[in-house]
Amino acid sequence: MAIGVGDKIPNATLKTRTSDGPVDLSTEEIFGGKKVVLFAVPGAFTPTCTMNHLPGFLTYNEEIRGKGVDTIAVVAVNDIHVMSAWEKSTEASGKITFLSDGNGEFTKAVGLDIDLSVAGLGTRSKRYSMIVEDGVVTALNIEDSPGRADTSSAEALLEQL
Repeated sequence: MAIGVGDKIPNATLKTRTSDGPVDLSTEEIFGGKKVVLFAVPGAFTPTCTMNHLPGFLTYNEEIRGKGVDTIAVVAVNDIHVMSAWEKSTEASGKITFLSDGNGEFTKAVGLDIDLSVAGLGTRSKRYSMIVEDGVVTALNIEDSPGRADTSSAEALLEQL
């Protein structure tokens, strides 16, 4: 069952890259006591994710943060090295926190995993965006199709803040 508005983010560990190398982050560290915008993509470097979904969170970064958001983060079922390369290629360092869910632990825990084996991608994340306040989901926008980035866009989320 998918997580919903009013639900607490489950315990999981994600990875991010810092200047000191890869670092494990617990969901408590990411979401505890903060207002976080999290968006998820089926895969780093994939066309819709790179050209349609992520750019809006760069374009509207200041407006989103101006609504009291502490962190804007993206998560994908990709390894830390792929997420780090994607961060560099999109010039998003310092604006978006790139979270690796390499084994899909977090994605499965929130019930937003999808089997994209038909496209050769295996188990990935559904495309979504959410607002999380002190570990509790206050808004959730799940796309009907992984190839669309409308409902979960930065523009749509900004209207919910």
